[in-house]
Amino acid sequence: MHTRRFALALAGGAVLTAVAAMPAAAVPAVAPPEPGPWSYRTADLTDDSWAKDAEGGAAGPAEARALLGKVERCRQISEGRYRTDPGARADVPVCGTDRVVFWKADMDIDCDGVRTEECNSRTDPWFHPTTAFRQSDGRHLNAATLPFIVVPAPSRTWDYRAHGVRGGSVAAVVYGDRVRYAVVGDTGPTTAIGEASYAMAKALGINPDPRSGGVPSGVTYIVFKDTRVSPIEDHAEAARVGEAVAREFLADE
Repeated sequence: MHTRRFALALAGGAVLTAVAAMPAAAVPAVAPPEPGPWSYRTADLTDDSWAKDAEGGAAGPAEARALLGKVERCRQISEGRYRTDPGARADVPVCGTDRVVFWKADMDIDCDGVRTEECNSRTDPWFHPTTAFRQSDGRHLNAATLPFIVVPAPSRTWDYRAHGVRGGSVAAVVYGDRVRYAVVGDTGPTTAIGEASYAMAKALGINPDPRSGGVPSGVTYIVFKDTRVSPIEDHAEAARVGEAVAREFLADE
């Protein structure tokens, strides 16, 4: 997987440079939508029917199956499709419903942001000390401790900002029989999809090593529209909000 990461790092830099050079009319700016009203209060959630494992905010196999069932069919909302690896076919669409956007891809490891023992230029040859979104103290995110996912940078293919998604939006990530909640924490190349933080991979039982970790397929990313965790680094709140909006999403007919 580290070969793919290296290629993406190079390709991503070139693509983002090209996008930056495009005239403003080519990629229209879309103002992030304001948070929408939620029909629940997290303090009122007393239903403990969702099985939790030893890790807080983690749903069990029944919830994984239920969420996968809700996103079994794709109504494509992206203008095109994304690659998961350099040279691979661009065959991953971004799909959507009234409540969520989602995609099914691989997982590569994002170790960017604040330097830690796990994430630095020694452990990750493609390390960058920045993330697209920052935590409340102005520092970049900590990929080693904060579960977050990466969305493609805005392009003609898809602009996440136009679909109720922003930094801090809540996501459910499903792998096998595990569901873990996270936030949108970084952006990646405009041509690729399928990346999450070191902490996200670790929470799902995926090898988080930025050189050799990740998985080649089988990961479903579900982002709940018009949600936002503030401060973005509050993972406990992301888990609480994630469980609540997931319940509402599953209750939809």
